[in-house]
Amino acid sequence: MTQLHVLDHPLASLHLTRLRDKNSRPVEFRDAAKKLAQLLAAPATHSLSTRRIELTTPVAETHGTALDETVSLIPILRAGLIMVDPFLDLLPESEVWHFGMIRDEETAEAESYYCKVPEDRPTDFAIVLDPMLATGGTLRAVIHRLQRWGVKRIAVVSLIASPEGVAALTAEFPDIELHTCAVDSHLNEKKYIVPGLGDAGDRTFNTLR
Repeated sequence: MTQLHVLDHPLASLHLTRLRDKNSRPVEFRDAAKKLAQLLAAPATHSLSTRRIELTTPVAETHGTALDETVSLIPILRAGLIMVDPFLDLLPESEVWHFGMIRDEETAEAESYYCKVPEDRPTDFAIVLDPMLATGGTLRAVIHRLQRWGVKRIAVVSLIASPEGVAALTAEFPDIELHTCAVDSHLNEKKYIVPGLGDAGDRTFNTLR
């Protein structure tokens, strides 16, 4: 089944509290989101393939490791952009490809409006970045697209998730990894995560109306 990993760490709880608080200003929201993404980056990349290399320290000959596969970061526009830099800090040689998805508020179905990947050069490992896993419709569409591209391994990283979204991914994609800081209570009648954190894109970019 889908490998679900929920981050259990006091710092995650601390920053998640700031993220959820409706009184947090956009600058505070962005800061909390970046710190949570940074905390999730380590477990999300624990299965990276490496190879042994030889090197010289100032004292002696020794060996170390180098990545043995190509990695791409796939932020879901627009909210996923806030999660890119913490991953790039740890994986500076990663490719970054963008997927634009928008949810129909009446049907809650995801529609694609932008997709940028090189058709003839699939990456070995794709890390999909989306702050919220709600119904799972957006991520399901993106994962299907990555599989058609030829990606060998896929991990999904979301700051929070709903049990319904987790179940949807679990049923359809038995081989992906899902990393999150919390699985919330449920989706409400509008398919929003409860207790959730509101609209991650609007809160990130200060476009609340």
